[in-house]
Amino acid sequence: MRPAHYIDMGSHETKTAVPSRAALFPILEQEAPYLNHAAVGPWPRCTADAVKSFADENMREGSNNFMQWIAREKQLRAGLAQLTGASSPDDIALLKNTTEGICLVAGGLDWSAGDNIVLPSAEFPSNRLPWLSLPGPGVEAREIDIRAGEDCEAALISAMDEQTRLLAVSSVQWGDGLRLDIERLGRACRERGVLFFVDAIQQLGALPVDVETAHVDFLAADAHKWLLAPEGIAVFYCREGVRDQLKLVQQGWHMVDRYWDFDRDEWTPSSSALRFEAGSPNSTGQAALLASVSLLLETGMDAVAEHILRNTGILMNELPAIPGIRLVSRTDESRRSGIVSFVHERVSQKAIYDGLRKAGIACALREGAVRVSPHFYQDRRELGLFLERLAHIV
Repeated sequence: MRPAHYIDMGSHETKTAVPSRAALFPILEQEAPYLNHAAVGPWPRCTADAVKSFADENMREGSNNFMQWIAREKQLRAGLAQLTGASSPDDIALLKNTTEGICLVAGGLDWSAGDNIVLPSAEFPSNRLPWLSLPGPGVEAREIDIRAGEDCEAALISAMDEQTRLLAVSSVQWGDGLRLDIERLGRACRERGVLFFVDAIQQLGALPVDVETAHVDFLAADAHKWLLAPEGIAVFYCREGVRDQLKLVQQGWHMVDRYWDFDRDEWTPSSSALRFEAGSPNSTGQAALLASVSLLLETGMDAVAEHILRNTGILMNELPAIPGIRLVSRTDESRRSGIVSFVHERVSQKAIYDGLRKAGIACALREGAVRVSPHFYQDRRELGLFLERLAHIV
């Protein structure tokens, strides 16, 4: 039986599929397409309904159903473990944002003079500034230009040496959507005894992730982009074998097993990733994120990825047909993601961006290029409207 939130991924251009998409994603009712999921994703109806229901429950009953909230939190950890490929929900912490997860690692490791960290240059500030501000003298941050050659992974691997403590990458680059082979990078790190951190905010919810296969030690991703959930809640994965390498920089009531049991004398931090959650949880965000994660899992991440890559493939094939347009994103299938960036040879990118925004088309201007990022529930109709408007502007 099809789940309640099933979306027919076989053909979104049939008369029966379109109402299903529009019912679940009311943003499709707008004439102008929303192509900015790499910035902020709109909520599905089921997510908005989950928040409304939780708000109504609080209004009428306060915290009478607190144990149900705990059960929902447990269910969310299990869903995020499935979505990330984690071996156990115990590996999952629920944080405020991606940056908090990065700072847990940067501030939690015991750095020594002579250590170095390797990361791509032009990373998003959240995955750059914490590493450049590492505690202690003599810790080097090596920023590598991964776009200087074809083999991005080799450039990062060759930059590592005996003193490399950690490799930090965004699995999908925020500006041009360049996708890295994190399995190859993870193998190289494991062989060298280097810790591996992945900022997955531009991948999780769009393309499958498997932290076990990729030998990831730490992963962080906010909920408000491809996961189609609110800001203010994020997933942090920490492999069991490295959890004790992170010193705890926060202390609080929520970071222990059975945190609802206040009649206790012993408050030892949990051995699970719960140890990284010091204070009160974002219960509203949990209700919303569970609805969005459930939708993605019900649809199937392979199907979600297939449709997203089909959409970006259409854009990569048809954008260059517009005179003056040049793709910035790489077109190799192994490098594609949900992001497509482009420039025009004569018309300023700001003018194009302003023209698209004036037409109601949500997009972004990043690193001197126009960036569009369609999700799985969209199809050629939305892409066609965008391409038509873009051709008119230029």
